[in-house]
Amino acid sequence: MLSAIGRAFRTPDLRRKLLFTLGIITIFRMGAFIPAPGVDYGNVQQCLNLGATSGGIYQFVNLFSGGALLQVSIFALGIMPYITASIIVQLLRVVIPHFQALYDEGQQGQSKLTQYTRYLTIALGLLNATTVVSLARSGALFNNQCSLPIIPDDNLVTVLLLIVTLTAGTGVIMWMGELVTEKGVGNGMSLLIFTSIAASFPSALGAILTAQGWTIFLAVIAVGILTVALVIFVEQSQRRIPVQYAKRMVGRRTVGGTNTYIPIKVNMAGVIPVIFASSMLYLPSLLAQFNTPSQGTPPGWVVWINNYLVSGDHPLYMLVYFLLIVFFTYFYVSITFNPDEVSENMKKYGGFIPGIRAGRPTAEYLQYVLSRITLPGALYLGFVALIPLIALVLVGANQNFPFGGTSILIMVGVGLETVKQIDAQLQQRHYEGLLR
Repeated sequence: MLSAIGRAFRTPDLRRKLLFTLGIITIFRMGAFIPAPGVDYGNVQQCLNLGATSGGIYQFVNLFSGGALLQVSIFALGIMPYITASIIVQLLRVVIPHFQALYDEGQQGQSKLTQYTRYLTIALGLLNATTVVSLARSGALFNNQCSLPIIPDDNLVTVLLLIVTLTAGTGVIMWMGELVTEKGVGNGMSLLIFTSIAASFPSALGAILTAQGWTIFLAVIAVGILTVALVIFVEQSQRRIPVQYAKRMVGRRTVGGTNTYIPIKVNMAGVIPVIFASSMLYLPSLLAQFNTPSQGTPPGWVVWINNYLVSGDHPLYMLVYFLLIVFFTYFYVSITFNPDEVSENMKKYGGFIPGIRAGRPTAEYLQYVLSRITLPGALYLGFVALIPLIALVLVGANQNFPFGGTSILIMVGVGLETVKQIDAQLQQRHYEGLLR
């Protein structure tokens, strides 16, 4: 492995790409500690030292921004607006025929969809920036656990400047991610998310060591190693459906006659179902928060939500979270993999599955295989996502437990994909790759 990495840096073109990627990552991490204008950095640090944390969906934003949200830095929103915009544009393909038509046009149409994603990212960044500034002004960003003013001089000019800065930070992050994709190694957006999550590991592990001691710390490391091994095994697992292409004459040439396969991954949905389920579970607590009176006794349904659907250590919360992940896994797979479309493309080019008739029977067979293989994928996602919640009950770790949930899924997935790309570029130059 070390010798392969040495060969990568000795290859001029690959070395340039790797150094460019590392440079962008360094700038991205530096931006997480540059305070936004109007923010009292000293008060922010005191609030963080007091142990104040964000709550709800903003735990995700803080995780994906590498802690920049609670620092209220120029990159406070992180990559989350782009992720949300990408998911929305992808879902709109199912609802709006024009979006699906653009996707089917190929590179030109998909470039148009990318442009829509950029516009939507800026719009969502503006919305999120306004929300974050409002939360920071009221103290709700730290769950009202810190009374120090985050924005001491919150006049209109300061607030507008802060909103514009946070929105611009989202645009800069999106631009840096696209630069890495174009001129660096790997998918730029994914690598920035990987960097943000990896940056939170040392502090999370340090907090567990300080609070729980070496025994629990070593147990957490062991659980982490087993979880990473499980995630790698499942992420690499796939069902390969054999496909044969019949020989046919095109002019004077004979084409076809090849054997290939359709790879159907066990986890085709990635981390999206976990994000969807977490967002849905945050809605009841948000609704209860807006219906809690400042004085007096809150309504009974508000008390019920606060007791059962807010705290991650309650069994009902875990059950609902798990079921939502299973549901959204099936839902997302159904809109991203179309058996009818795959069957039509195979039929158009003379392909068929051995023993299955072309056309409708092929689509039904693909749907049958997909529905069966999605079940273990959904159960696996639910299990991995519950690891931080179980850790909260067993060892008292917070819900940002490092080895579980979205963090480990994203890190392993992005790490594997990036290593594969470096390996492919090494093999193109007739070197022995990273993977064996």
